[in-house]
Amino acid sequence: LVVVVVGRLVQLQLVHGAENRQRAEENRIMIRRIVGPRGAIFDRNGEALTRNIPVYKLIIDNGKWKILKREEYEEAKKKGEEVTEGVGREYIYPEAMANIVGYVDGDYVGRMGVEKVFDEKLRGKDGGEVIERGANGEKLRILAVQQPQAGRDVKLTIDAGLQRRATEILAGRKGGVVASDPRTGEILAVVSSPSFDPLKIPEALANEDKPLFNRALSGLYPPGSVFKIVTAVAGLEEKAIDEQTEIEDTGEIKVGEFRFGNWYFDQYGRTEGSVNIIKALQRSNDIFFYKVGEKVGAVKIASWAEKFGYGKAVGLGLGSEAEGVVPSPAWKERIKGERWFLGNTYHYAIGQGDLQVTPMQVQGMTTVVANGGKKCPFKIIDNGKLIIDNCEDLGISNETLKLVKEGMMAACAPGGTAWPFFDFKPQVACKTGTAQFGDPQDRTHAWFTVMAPSDDPQIVVTVLLEAAGEGSYQAAPVARKLLDYWFHER
Repeated sequence: LVVVVVGRLVQLQLVHGAENRQRAEENRIMIRRIVGPRGAIFDRNGEALTRNIPVYKLIIDNGKWKILKREEYEEAKKKGEEVTEGVGREYIYPEAMANIVGYVDGDYVGRMGVEKVFDEKLRGKDGGEVIERGANGEKLRILAVQQPQAGRDVKLTIDAGLQRRATEILAGRKGGVVASDPRTGEILAVVSSPSFDPLKIPEALANEDKPLFNRALSGLYPPGSVFKIVTAVAGLEEKAIDEQTEIEDTGEIKVGEFRFGNWYFDQYGRTEGSVNIIKALQRSNDIFFYKVGEKVGAVKIASWAEKFGYGKAVGLGLGSEAEGVVPSPAWKERIKGERWFLGNTYHYAIGQGDLQVTPMQVQGMTTVVANGGKKCPFKIIDNGKLIIDNCEDLGISNETLKLVKEGMMAACAPGGTAWPFFDFKPQVACKTGTAQFGDPQDRTHAWFTVMAPSDDPQIVVTVLLEAAGEGSYQAAPVARKLLDYWFHER
């Protein structure tokens, strides 16, 4: 028996002595991580969009833990249970800001939007404490502490009030809204509906309406008649038409067995006589733009579409932006293995066919007109730098801009297609759009884009509502409510 005991002592103290001493020390000493608070996210006016809140945890075996309420935490603390106080994230306007701000995961790491893109800046530096524990695991004393460091704040160009208002207006509908200041390129609102609660990601992932999908930046849709702004500029700049050019509205054009009608003729059986560029934009006359497209040609329409920013990501910096599709005869041959026909050009000229764009790209197009023909970058981070000096002059003549702007002003005045703006002050310049997308139920996407005031634009707004109907009856009222808020209520 003595030999066995001595042998065991030799084994424990000499053979495995160092290993056992290390294990004992590890059981006696514990290092606990203290999470560094993330920086806050603010809107353009300094209004907080996020805040850090205390999170109470009960430590369970094998590194597992359970979230406690404050009262439960205090009770567990009194009982001597192993608890810890950490930091969590609260989103002050969860659904209104979710598609911009994003969210963090359980490890406090950004996983979407600003939280992800600026994670390195927002993330704090963790600290920790070295704790001595007794034989039963109870905390005896703190041997050392390294305090955590908070992350840096991020300020956005977003106006929280406008963002919330747009979210309220779009409630229950699928679509997107973009608003920006054309003078600075600052984004004032980017709304995708439906949205989600950043603290309920599993529910959002299970939602068939895809609330995590940003329709304003990543949704691809045929633009319909809002694209006629590009066709108008192409026709005027390529000298295919001028201010005096007039085209007779015949109600429809037939090419072989194919028919291409004007919306006014198809709905009401009426034509609009002789139409010039201003009236064509005012009334969104398809016959006029079919003919302009035929005169200009698909290749040059595609070239001007690309100049306006279609076919490539806008580069807002939030990730997941779609590039869209700018078709051409060569593109169709390469991608589809098909020839390009005159009917394809007709569809192209009125924003239909294979053309696919995002609401953000339509916003860029309208901003070019608002900025006197300059294509300027957008910004959503308020870093104190002006980017308006980085604009690209597209070389559009003042005469072309004047005519297009007059047509857009007429569209929002009595006699135009945008009836919700007939009595709006200040005067605005706009374009409606109703886009077919091959829906079995013949539903259409509703578009509307507007700049205000028309003589010195301070804000541009673009609205897209999926499968909602006509732009003038569905999307334009949304923009009207937003501009009512911007100019008269806020």
